Amino acid sequence: MMDMSGADGEKCPFDLNFDPQTFKAGDLVSYRVAGSMMDMPFVGVLVEVHDDHVMLAHYNGTDTPDSDIMRGSKADRPVVSEEDALK
Repeated sequence: MMDMSGADGEKCPFDLNFDPQTFKAGDLVSYRVAGSMMDMPFVGVLVEVHDDHVMLAHYNGTDTPDSDIMRGSKADRPVVSEEDALK
């Protein structure tokens, strides 16, 4: 897992996993949304991990996500479709 610290030394409040080889359900990840929001970072929680994709939900600060589940690429920062993200 990676510790995201800013240039001013301020620590990111999330302990994010950027290694797709070690992804497991429950991990917090930084994900991106394809399209107009591609440059904005989002935090998600992995629900399922498959060989070629992941299923994740937007992280709302609780252990049990209550948002829609999205399919994302299995990458260091998974990419989900704008359609899935805006459900």
